[in-house]
Amino acid sequence: MYKELFSCNGKTAMVTGGAGLIGRGIVKALHEFGAEVYIADIDKNKADELIKDVAAKFVYLDITSDDSIQKALAEVIKKSGKIDILVNCAYPRTRDWGMKFENIPFSSWKTNLDNHLGGYFLCCQKAAEQMKAKGGGAIINLSSIYGVVAPDFSIYEGTEMTMPAAYSAIKGGIISLTKYIATYYGAYNVRANTISPGGIFDNQPKSFVERYTKKTPLKRMGAPDDIIGVVILLASDASSYITGQNILIDGGWTAW
Repeated sequence: MYKELFSCNGKTAMVTGGAGLIGRGIVKALHEFGAEVYIADIDKNKADELIKDVAAKFVYLDITSDDSIQKALAEVIKKSGKIDILVNCAYPRTRDWGMKFENIPFSSWKTNLDNHLGGYFLCCQKAAEQMKAKGGGAIINLSSIYGVVAPDFSIYEGTEMTMPAAYSAIKGGIISLTKYIATYYGAYNVRANTISPGGIFDNQPKSFVERYTKKTPLKRMGAPDDIIGVVILLASDASSYITGQNILIDGGWTAW
């Protein structure tokens, strides 16, 4: 009985940014737990590499484009008849991403919020309406610890890295948007939750990794696979009474 709680058999899942660093693991896990999975991404080559290992399907989706989002969702619904699980982990950004706060053009700020937070909004809006009509579903949005707490800029010293201001605004907005969706669609059995990872190792400079590790109780950066257990929890009936929550996966970073 309890083993079946985490099953995604018979469910259709769509993962935006599914060919990316975190998205790949999510796609594999959802497939392994029985879902029919669509990789919704702009990078077909990376998606095709993933499809060699996982019996997933590709649908082109540019999360910065209203038209692209509409077409991708319509394609999935046409082919599978529904979307039961939407996972948003696409990460669009402009070419000037990473500028110091005092140098950020206002046009860049607006574009990044529109592309990222706006793209998540539209995906959620269209998917939630379809889920409402079908009797329920699960929306999972990827946020960040920096949507909850302020950045510690000392860990970036001596590197070319920083934490862009728009990132914090976007990720905080995603958490609030998700709570809104959870209360708005709760009566229709549409659940919406957020996952907020801490730093994920991606070959960052050694000095950054060392500083980050020292500030984390578990003494390491996160890995993409650290995310997938919570995704399966939130996508499955194991979380049938969980909605409007933000789950931190940060090795204890925010516990200090």
